[in-house]
Amino acid sequence: MRHGGKVLADQLSILGVKRVFSVPGESFLAALDGLYDSGIENIVCRHEGGAAMMAEAYGKLTGKPGVAFVTRGPGATNASAGVHVARQDSTPMVLFVGQIARDHRDRDVFQEVDYRAMFGPLAKWVAEIDQTDRLPEYIARAFHIAQTGRPGPVVLALPEDMLSAVCDVADMRPPAQIASSAIDAQVAVDWLAEATNPLVVVGGPHWSKGAEEALARFADAHQVPVAAGFRRQDYLRNNHPCYAGDLNVAMNPALAQRLANADRLLVLGSRLGDIETKGFTLADPTRQQQRIFHVHADIAELGRLWQPDHAVCAKAGDFVKALADLPPVKTFEKKASDANQAYQKWVTPIETPGAVKQEAIIKWLSDNLPHDAIVTNGAGNYAAFLHRYFSYKQYGTQFAPTSGSMGYGFPAAVSASLEHPDKTVVCLAGDGCIQMTLNEMSTAIQHGAKPIVIVMNNGQYGTIRMHQERTYKERVSGTALANPDYAALAKAYGGHGETVETQSDFAPAFERARASGTLAVIECRIDPEALSTGQTLTQVRGG
Repeated sequence: MRHGGKVLADQLSILGVKRVFSVPGESFLAALDGLYDSGIENIVCRHEGGAAMMAEAYGKLTGKPGVAFVTRGPGATNASAGVHVARQDSTPMVLFVGQIARDHRDRDVFQEVDYRAMFGPLAKWVAEIDQTDRLPEYIARAFHIAQTGRPGPVVLALPEDMLSAVCDVADMRPPAQIASSAIDAQVAVDWLAEATNPLVVVGGPHWSKGAEEALARFADAHQVPVAAGFRRQDYLRNNHPCYAGDLNVAMNPALAQRLANADRLLVLGSRLGDIETKGFTLADPTRQQQRIFHVHADIAELGRLWQPDHAVCAKAGDFVKALADLPPVKTFEKKASDANQAYQKWVTPIETPGAVKQEAIIKWLSDNLPHDAIVTNGAGNYAAFLHRYFSYKQYGTQFAPTSGSMGYGFPAAVSASLEHPDKTVVCLAGDGCIQMTLNEMSTAIQHGAKPIVIVMNNGQYGTIRMHQERTYKERVSGTALANPDYAALAKAYGGHGETVETQSDFAPAFERARASGTLAVIECRIDPEALSTGQTLTQVRGG
């Protein structure tokens, strides 16, 4: 006989879970007890949003579901930010939520929430477990759903009385891996050969180091331009001669034109959504000009938005490995060369105002970080400098939310540092972004994570200020920030802190941060005039 918390922990062990992220609550004390001697590391976080984002980042890092535990009511609502990231980023994740006792339902008792209604639009599946002896069944199913098709988050609510009750139940084996069906990649090669202006677009889930290497071989042989989806820049090494750049919020105008002019798009794993198509202006599903060969692991995504010539339900990583084994029917050397030259021109830094220049910092990082360094970020105009000027050298080095969630970069960096303590982990954050989750500095210190955090401090919510100035010039409302001394704050948490006010100070500060061997924060004082990679504040105002 075991109580439900022990049953749960044992099932997680069988499913290969090594680490979970949590903020404790009295609603799941039995689960905490089950974890006590399970061998599963419990990373105690300071906010449920941070815990959920760490779990999401773990899913990206490993390809296996990241696991978080949060309490009922406000704990669950706080965690919803990380669930939304997992949903939009197609990341496998399982969130366990403590729940009120079963005999108190529908009385609007303390912290009561209907989680099926709350998480229904955000998660792939939401369930509440009423019987202790069905815990293994529900957990095994949750892991299966989180990983199959288009991966995503699953939420399981755990009534506290169900969790503390005892039962005699067998554990369940991990679900069988679904084998990919036979892939006829030759059809794709023959189809692509009929193009005049081809473009390969790669993104979505199920990528790997082997897939990146296969894509490089395929591009080498077929000499076809390859573009990465939004925040999937590490899917092909950026120094590859066929790399055309990334389809992001502020994409290279030359790449945008190339997508608009493409007559055939080989789309591998990406959903080809609004960011990649610039709000469906470069490719319009209602007036589709480009012919599309679409590969995606979720059959529900095929034909949902686009009308492809061919639709293949397969993991993009598996399909590209099949492509790499085939000789070309036709090559497109001139197209690939032109696309890469346009990319090289785009990543040549444009100087911005101020004594500390973001473009120079990113260029230094790109030139000096180890090739396997992991770089994380959240959302804000500061991220545009990273996306434009940083060259990703291999897969597994970019961690950024396609959902555009502020505050993501730091929890992701903590999770990455715990998973890869031997690697350099760098978080790039804006002053608005870092304040969403900087309380997780305490988590990092407690559990030995040692990311280097670079805070671009311009005293404002820069992205919103940019849009505000375009629409309501010089009427600044709600976008100014009063900030702490970030270096002092890092020291207060027990880490290393530096402040950079001139460009020449950055490289020595970074080396000291790296040598500190602990959490480190480098605050860079940025001129508010340097609003984006291409425009100053004055230019945005039209001055």
